[in-house]
Amino acid sequence: MRAFSVTRNKGKRLNQYLSDYVVFDLETTGVRPEVDQIIEIAALRVREHNIVGKYSTLVNPGMHIPPSATAVNHITDDMVEDEPKIEEVLGGFLEFAGNDVLVGHNIHSFDLNFIIDAAMGVFGRDVRNNYVDTLYMARNCLPKLPHYKLSDVANHFGISAVGAHRALNDCVINQGCYESLGKILIERQKVEPEAICPKCGAEMVKRSGKYGEFYGCSDFPRCRGTRKL
Repeated sequence: MRAFSVTRNKGKRLNQYLSDYVVFDLETTGVRPEVDQIIEIAALRVREHNIVGKYSTLVNPGMHIPPSATAVNHITDDMVEDEPKIEEVLGGFLEFAGNDVLVGHNIHSFDLNFIIDAAMGVFGRDVRNNYVDTLYMARNCLPKLPHYKLSDVANHFGISAVGAHRALNDCVINQGCYESLGKILIERQKVEPEAICPKCGAEMVKRSGKYGEFYGCSDFPRCRGTRKL
């Protein structure tokens, strides 16, 4: 089933405050998609900033869950022994997500890699949903925060992080964080419109070129949107 590629075809990473989206989170046996497996998937469907649906399941990884993983997420071999395997549940998650923008914390370099590899292995397809990574969003909106783990962002906004490191709980926590970050982002973009690519809506980042610094689309080379500093 495993299909792993260093190059993954992802959607655009957006820096936007949306009213409709799907927030999701995974728990895994470790941090390496090429060898580790998903052991829990959860997602919340949000419409007009309100949660209207949820998807949540444990997953039998077909391998021993290392003690280091259990120490973080408290999921044991016994808990997943009779649960479905990824081949049985991945379709349900992808159907739940549909074409919505996906929201999650550190999904750019972690959760999406696991989902994309699993989808390629099970269905031979990419997952090209655009997405918002609240880790990047928090770094932009809260530049003075000492650390940017989900619990740190939640604590900043007074959001309870009780039950963190279980997928559904993390979705609930992160949905609250995204809504709070979004309000900051809206105010920031009133005075910094260069933060959004004028061509595709993805996040703009500072780049250096032949004629000095400029803002370029973070989705380069698929998008070549630019703004002057």
